[in-house]
Amino acid sequence: MSDDPILAQLLAVYPALRSLPVDTLAREVRQLPSMRAPAGTVLFVEGDPCQGFPFLLEGEIGVARGSPDGRELSLYRVCPGEVCVVSAGCLFGSRPMHARGTTLCDSLLVMANADCIRGWTDRRPVRDFLFGVLADRLTDLMELVEAVAFQRLDRRLARSLLGHGQTLHLTHQQLADELGTAREMVSRLLKRFEVDGLVALGRERIDILDPAKVRHLAGAQ
Repeated sequence: MSDDPILAQLLAVYPALRSLPVDTLAREVRQLPSMRAPAGTVLFVEGDPCQGFPFLLEGEIGVARGSPDGRELSLYRVCPGEVCVVSAGCLFGSRPMHARGTTLCDSLLVMANADCIRGWTDRRPVRDFLFGVLADRLTDLMELVEAVAFQRLDRRLARSLLGHGQTLHLTHQQLADELGTAREMVSRLLKRFEVDGLVALGRERIDILDPAKVRHLAGAQ
C-alpha cells in the first residue's frame, strides 16, 4: 500500500475507505483515473453525462448553477474529504449533470466509476460517511434556497463580507456570482455601504471600516 501514493492519500483523506479489503481497494484504485487540474479547470458542465465520482485529495472545487442570461449562483464548494452531491445525484440517478464544477485552485482528484461506488457503499462505514456528507450538503443547499428566496440582498451581501478579515480582495463580479445576482446590483449596494461608512472600495479590494455595523446589517431582520 505504501508503494501507491494515490491509495495512501485516498485512505488518509477518506478514512471510511479503510473498512474495505486493502487488496481489493488497491487493485481498484490502480484502475481508476487520477488527474491534476490547475485552477479554473472545468470538470463538468450542465447537461454532461456523469464521468465519474470525484474523490478530492487536494485543492477545492466550486459547484455553481448558471442562468440563461449568463449569471451564476454558487451552490457549494467541495474540499478534500468531502463529496459532490451533484455528481452523486448524476451517478445514482442516471441523470445528466445539472450544475458546473470548476477547480478553484490547483487540485488532485481520483474519479471513481459507478461500479466502484456501488461496491464500496456495501460497507456500512462508507455508506454512513456518504449519506452523512450528502445530508450536510442538503442542509447547506436548503439554507441557500432560503437565503435566495427570503432574505434581502443587502443582508446577504453583508454576510458574504464577514469572516474574511477587514480587507477582501474580491471583484464585484465574484460577489455577484456567489450571491446569484447581477454585478450592477452588487456594485450599487457596495456604493451605498461606502456612503454609509461601512466599507471603502478600491480596485478588486474592499476594506471593512465598521465591522460592527456590517455584522448588524447581516443579522438585521
